[in-house]
Amino acid sequence: MALRNLIKQKTNLLGRGLGLGFNHRGLQTVSLPDLAYDYGALEPAISGEIMKIHHQKHHQAYITNYNKALEQLDDAINKGDASNVVKLQSAIKFNGGGHVNHSIFWKNLTPVSEGGGEPPKGSLGEAINAHFCSLEALVQKVNSEGAALQGSGWVWLALDKDAKKLVVETTTNQDPLVTKGPTLVPLLGIDVWEHAYYLQYKNVRPDYLKNIWKVINWKYASEVYEKECP
Repeated sequence: MALRNLIKQKTNLLGRGLGLGFNHRGLQTVSLPDLAYDYGALEPAISGEIMKIHHQKHHQAYITNYNKALEQLDDAINKGDASNVVKLQSAIKFNGGGHVNHSIFWKNLTPVSEGGGEPPKGSLGEAINAHFCSLEALVQKVNSEGAALQGSGWVWLALDKDAKKLVVETTTNQDPLVTKGPTLVPLLGIDVWEHAYYLQYKNVRPDYLKNIWKVINWKYASEVYEKECP
């Protein structure tokens, strides 16, 4: 029972509402979430080919490897193999983080016909103006930090619940935002791994960052903000 509770806690820390389920061994696993739009619905900002590969191949790979690492962790704990328990933490962090980050990313996007790119309104719009002076200034900051991130990673707009302010953060590889601080709530995350844009934008990451704002789902970000900062 203690083992099952430990593994469930690890999974819940990685994210809630992310397609949780149980496999034949009773381990709490994750599955690939459906998109709320067709793969080609974000064109021309993001091509349908990129979206399909990104979702079906890359995100699915993180899920497969995360679930596999959970099974290996189960075995290692049962055997009292402390060395392997420690060794598996990096695989769980990387692949679990990949699942958490991408699950947020898909929700951060929406077709133009469904409101993609429409500026945030209400309390989030007011908070952006208060903390960054304007939406344009925020976009410039996110784009600048995203373009400057060396290697692969993510750039985030987050709510710092303790400081009660909006912040822009970057994380490397597939580190989830929580690794930067337990009180940071992701409102918007942009994937700056090459697999998110290379087929369309080649090595010109700034062009990808410029165009992705045309399909950003500010409505979703606003809903998260209002829930976390009433």
